[in-house]
Order: sequence, then C-alpha cells, then structure tokens
Amino acid sequence: MTLELWHYLLLAVLGVICGVINVMAGGGSNIILPAMMMMGFPPQVANATNRIGIILQSIIGVRGFYRAGKLPTHDLPGILAPTIIGGICGSIIAAFAPHDLIKPLLLGTMLAMAGIMLFVPSVVMPPPGTVPLTVKESGPRAWFWLWLGGVYGGFVQAGVGFVLITAIAGCLRYDIVRSSALKLACTLFFTLPALVIFVARGQVEWLPGIVLAIGNMIGA
Repeated sequence: MTLELWHYLLLAVLGVICGVINVMAGGGSNIILPAMMMMGFPPQVANATNRIGIILQSIIGVRGFYRAGKLPTHDLPGILAPTIIGGICGSIIAAFAPHDLIKPLLLGTMLAMAGIMLFVPSVVMPPPGTVPLTVKESGPRAWFWLWLGGVYGGFVQAGVGFVLITAIAGCLRYDIVRSSALKLACTLFFTLPALVIFVARGQVEWLPGIVLAIGNMIGA
C-alpha cells in the first residue's frame, strides 16, 4: 500500500507514545491499530505489522528490567510456556479468519478490553512482603490465565498487558514492577511465533512496521 510522508511521521510519533504506555502497563495497541486502519491498512495487515514494534520494544523493556534486577528468572520457563502456546493459537485465528470478519472481531475485542479497563480497573495486587508463587505452586488457575493472555495477545495484542499483569500479579503474587517485567518477557516470546505466522501469510508491511518499531523502541 502507498503511504504519504505524514503517515510515516504519525506512525513514528504514535510508536513513541505507545512504547512508553506498553512498557509501563499496556494498551498502546488500542491507539495504534485504529489509527492504522484509519490510514487505510486492512485490519489483518495492521494487526500483523504492529507486531514488529511489539517485539523490538519488548526486547528493550526486558533488557532494562533485567539490568535493574527486576526480572525474576527462576520460574520463567513455567510462565512462558502457556503464553507461547496461547499466542500461537491466537495468531492462527487472526491470520486465517475471513477478511470480512476480522475487522469487527478486532474492534469488538479492543472495545471489550477497553470496557474492562474502564469499569474494572483494579488488578489484584499482593500485600507487601508476599512471597511469589511458581506456576506449579499456583496450579491450573495461573496456567489458564497465562494461556488466555497468550491467546488474546496472539489475536489482537491491544490490552494484553493488563491480562498478563492480572495473571502474574493476581495468581503468582508478584509485585507490580516484577509483574510488568514478566509481562514484557511473555509478550516478546509469544509475539515471535505470531510474527512468523503473519509473515508467512503475507500480512506484514515492512517499511511502515519498521518506522513504527523505531518509535516503539525510543518510547520503551
């Protein structure tokens, strides 16, 4: 598709803003995806192209949290496994859904998540001094919510940070900083196979995606 210069400038600016939002909590894609569709991107292409920036900003964010000593790694494989499986499931649904269904599905999913953030904004946070649990100790509830977060993130991405923070903080009892760090690690690892699926389906616009990604990295 053909874009004008102001489209690229807008993508870069939105990328910076959403990079900040996504690293701090989540929901930046609620801004990016509607903006891209208003620019003329088909819904599946907007959804797929956005993943380039998500991966790169997640790398920056994970690196920052790790260097600050805020990324717990002892249970990372147990946390990543269900989100990666869920991410693959969600991205397959998004990549293969009929074109005339994907736009209402994407918009409906984003509106539902926005409604949840507006009317049920609180996240179950552990009291200070609470010892975090492993996925094995928490049981099927944590595995299910992490898998569901992966499905949601693989499908639409927008607002997945809140789903993952709810799972990690509410089920595994991590504080908000470490929950945010683990959320970024999950996002990075389930978005990698999702991007591969979207690329294989020919749904990624590389130049706009790279411009957006540069903004995301600066914001992150």
